[in-house]
Amino acid sequence: MNVGSEQTDRGISALVGRMADGFSRLVSQHLTLARMEMAEDAKAMGKDVARIAAFVPFILVGYLFVCGALAAVLARWLGVAGALVTVGVLNLIGGGIGIHRAISRLQGRQVMDDSAQELSRSVAALGGPGTQDTEASPAAASRPMLKETPHAQ
Repeated sequence: MNVGSEQTDRGISALVGRMADGFSRLVSQHLTLARMEMAEDAKAMGKDVARIAAFVPFILVGYLFVCGALAAVLARWLGVAGALVTVGVLNLIGGGIGIHRAISRLQGRQVMDDSAQELSRSVAALGGPGTQDTEASPAAASRPMLKETPHAQ
């Protein structure tokens, strides 16, 4: 009977060792995925910023000409000062709307969403906190396991 308990002990220790190796591999794969996803997001955002920067000078020159022409046309009815104030106020309103939309779009961008989903699946598979709720109700199963940070919304 002594031999059977030794085999059981070796079997359990081997299982624990394999589980530790598997968990270590899982963590390293999550880190690799996160690094790759961050690099991909940074590359995509960098290309967008470069495109914007390339066309900004053309927009500024064209914009100055349009504003000057509009002020010249309005100067006939409002005088030079009135025309310049009107064009300036219109620019402030348009710029404010544009900045507001850009900020809203930045706040809506999901960064590393694939990594967060994979991590949630791993936590659920390992029997982490909240898996009892998932089994109890189908609505809880659709909820992500991780809380999103306020800037990710």
